[in-house]
Amino acid sequence: MNRHLTLQTPHGPLHGQMNVPPAAHAAILLARSHQTPIDAIISANLANRGYAILSMDLLSSQEAHFADATQNVPRLAQRLIDLLDLARRDDSLSSLPIGIFATGDASPAAVRAAAQRDTQIRAVACHGGQIDRAGKQSLEFLRAPLLMLGDPADTAAKSSYALARPLLTPPHEFHELGPAEDPVLRVAAWFSLYLRG
Repeated sequence: MNRHLTLQTPHGPLHGQMNVPPAAHAAILLARSHQTPIDAIISANLANRGYAILSMDLLSSQEAHFADATQNVPRLAQRLIDLLDLARRDDSLSSLPIGIFATGDASPAAVRAAAQRDTQIRAVACHGGQIDRAGKQSLEFLRAPLLMLGDPADTAAKSSYALARPLLTPPHEFHELGPAEDPVLRVAAWFSLYLRG
């Protein structure tokens, strides 16, 4: 089942999609500041593994014109929480365990949202981004196992993970991706460990 979603915000509507394959065993929320062409490939890969996929632009078309809009962690986290609340009210998703796969600037917002929805989110995976920007309290309150992926040249992600690591209590790890390594394979393996119904 494929469905278009819209969330209204004071700064304009946010648009997304929900894809629930037959007999889905878990759901993954793709956390992005804005969707990119590769998201369709990621969604198809994860859907083929039995995951329902929930994705939405976290910035309105109006906000996308401002370079610093992606740095507003509280706003992006609140939008993820609004999307999680939508999932909780949806009959096709309400009974499924949920994980978050975030990239780049959405990563700290994903950690913050997971910390605030600690009974709903079972696992988090982040590809890049500075997760320490989620804030000390969110890092301490996080209960979902956390995978952090970094590209070889992404020293900022590695440094951010090093700052966050002493505050984390659930299982967590940092993995530096090889030059040709597909991050989705690592993410899928992580979710297969922790997204159980």
